[in-house]
Amino acid sequence: MNLFLRPRCPGSVPLWRHLYKSKGRQVYHVQHSLRTFSSSSPFFTNIIKPNMEVELTAPNGKKWMQPLGLFINNEFVKSANEQKLISINPTTEEEICSVYAATAEDVDAAVSAARKAFRHESWKSLSGTERGALMRKLADLVAENAEILATIECLDNGKPYQTALNENVPEVINVLRYYAGYADKNFGQVIDVGPAKFAYTVKEPLGVCGQIIPWNYPLDMAAWKLGPALCCGNTVVLKLAEQTPLSVLYLAKLIKEAGFPPGVINIINGHGREAGAALVQHPQVDKIAFTGSTTTGKEIMKMASYTMKNITLETGGKSPLIVFEDADLELAATWSHIGIMSNQGQICTATSRILVHEKIYDEFVEKFKAKVQEVSVLGDPFEESTFHGPQVTKAQYERVLGYINVGKEEGATVMMGGEPAPQNGKGFFVAPTVFTNVKPTMKIFREEIFGPCVAITTFKTEEEALTLANDSMYGLGAALFTKDLTRAHRVAREIEAGMVWVNSSNDSDFRIPFGGVKQSGIGRELGEAGLAPYCNVKSIHVNLAA
Repeated sequence: MNLFLRPRCPGSVPLWRHLYKSKGRQVYHVQHSLRTFSSSSPFFTNIIKPNMEVELTAPNGKKWMQPLGLFINNEFVKSANEQKLISINPTTEEEICSVYAATAEDVDAAVSAARKAFRHESWKSLSGTERGALMRKLADLVAENAEILATIECLDNGKPYQTALNENVPEVINVLRYYAGYADKNFGQVIDVGPAKFAYTVKEPLGVCGQIIPWNYPLDMAAWKLGPALCCGNTVVLKLAEQTPLSVLYLAKLIKEAGFPPGVINIINGHGREAGAALVQHPQVDKIAFTGSTTTGKEIMKMASYTMKNITLETGGKSPLIVFEDADLELAATWSHIGIMSNQGQICTATSRILVHEKIYDEFVEKFKAKVQEVSVLGDPFEESTFHGPQVTKAQYERVLGYINVGKEEGATVMMGGEPAPQNGKGFFVAPTVFTNVKPTMKIFREEIFGPCVAITTFKTEEEALTLANDSMYGLGAALFTKDLTRAHRVAREIEAGMVWVNSSNDSDFRIPFGGVKQSGIGRELGEAGLAPYCNVKSIHVNLAA
C-alpha cells in the first residue's frame, strides 16, 4: 500500500478519500481541497472559532498562537458549559492564559469521536506503513517547531528552556519515530500444530484508549502514550494535566497539520476529578493508561474495574541509590545529583534515597554536596545557566516545604538547602535540599516527596543495603555504584524494582522498557514491550480437514 501526500494549498483542509482499487491493491490518497466543510462535516474544517487561541510572547522573545480549546475531531472547541482553568507561570506566579476545561459531556463527545474514527475506513483501512508515515510526519513537525514547544514547556511547567529544547522535545521526536518504525512490524505468528490445522495469530488494536498524563513531563508523556497506541491502530482521548496543558495543546495543531484523520487523536483539558473520572468510567473506552501518583492510580483501578478495562499504570516511586565501598565516588556523586535534582526533583524514578557504605560515607557526602552546589544553579528557567527552576505549582511547592519541615521535626540534619528560594521575590522555588543523619523510619526516607530533596543514610553490608533498598511499598527504579561487576549483576537481580541502573541513575532510553513493580505500577511503556498493552492477540484456527 502506498500513501500519497499531496502539497497543501494555503487555507486548504485535508480531505481523505479512500479505497481506490488497482489490480488487487488498495491505494490510499491523502488529498487536500480548497473547500471548507461545515461544522457538521465528518471531516475537519478551517473555520476559525472565536476565542479559541491567543497570541503569547515568552521572555525569550518567541511568539505563537496558543490554542485554548478542547481538541475534538480535529477542531478546537469550547467546553459544554464554557468553564475554564487557569495556567500559571511558576516562575512569576502570574497567569499565562485560561483554557477550556472539559465536562463529562465533553468527554463523551471526545470518546464518541474516537469511536467513530476507530471504525472509519480513513483510519481503520490504513496499513501499518501508512500509519507510520503519519507518525513520522508528526515527528518532523515537532522537530520544525522545537523552539516553540520548548518555550511553552518552560513557561508553563517551569523547567529550564535548555532542558526542554535539548532533552524533552528530542524525546518526543525519538519516541514517535521509533514507534512509526514498528507500525508495520508488529506481527502475529503462524503456529505449527500439525497438517490437519492451520493456526495463526493476528495483533489487533484495542479500540479507544483513554490516556491521562502528568504535569512533570507533558510533552514526553504525551509521546510515550500516543506512540504505541497509534502504532497499533488505536484511537485516543488524551487527558492533560490541569496544571500544564499548553504545550500539548500546541502539539494538537501539529497533529492536524500532519494529516491524522478527525477523531483519531482527541486532546482534552480538565480536572482529574471531573474529566479524568468521566474518561476512566466511560463504557466506550477500551483502555486506560495513566501516569501519576499511586493514590490516584488506585482510584483509577477501582473505576476501571466496573467495565473491566485494560489498564497500564505508571505510578509513584521512592527509588534507592546504593554506593558501595569500591565505587568511583566522583561518578557516584555526579549521577546521584542527576538522579534527584533533575527536573526540580519532580521525577517518579528520582533516586531520592541514597544508601552509602559507612567507610566512604563522609567522603561521598562532601563530593555530593560540592556537585549540588556546582551544578544546581537556581534561576529564571529561560536563562542558559539555570539548572534548577521552580516547582510546577504553588501546591507542589508547599508540599515539598511541608516534607522538609517534617524531616527537621523528625531529627534529620539539613546539610544544605531546606528553605524557599524565591527569585526576585517571586516563584515557587525550593533550594536543593540534602538531609543527613536520616533513619529508615523517617517519612522523608519512606514517602515520595516529588521535589529536590534527598535523604542519605549508611549501611554496613550488602545484605543490609538490599534490606533498606527493598523496604518500600514502591518498586519503580534503583541505582547502584560499584566496580565489581559480579556484585553489580547480583545486586541488580535482588533489588525489587522494574529498572536498575548500574553506575548511573535515571538514564532511561525510549528503546528500553520502562515501568515498576509493587505499588509503582502495572505494565510497561517504551521499547517493544510498550506495544503489548495496546493490542489484542487473536487466535484463528482453520480446519484443513474440512
